[in-house]
Amino acid sequence: MTSDTDNDFEAWLAGMFDRDGAFTALIVLVRIGETSVTPLCSTFVNVIGSEAAWSDIVLMLAGSGQDWDGAAFFPRRDDGPLDNNAARRMLRALELRLDADPLVLNEGHFFDRWGRRMQVDEVSPP
Repeated sequence: MTSDTDNDFEAWLAGMFDRDGAFTALIVLVRIGETSVTPLCSTFVNVIGSEAAWSDIVLMLAGSGQDWDGAAFFPRRDDGPLDNNAARRMLRALELRLDADPLVLNEGHFFDRWGRRMQVDEVSPP
């Protein structure tokens, strides 16, 4: 599938797959407030090619039923995609880390609803 728009996600996906081959992506959807980032839900997918357009990913993530503002992708592999049990364990460990510190999102590849790269910055209290 091709995309009619340029975005950071598609370039990242193509580069990641070209460099490392198939992998598992742990995905965390978040809501972004003025001074907060709140994890909403998470999942994982096995990436076996680089042809997914951002619009395909948005459609897939719509199945979460969540009103999300950002999605973080954490690639993991063990000689290829992880088996389901390993992916679930890694996803749960990631969820626990994110609950303790939203800056963990910066360890992944964080994109807004339009597929543009983002990062979380620390905010000092007033």
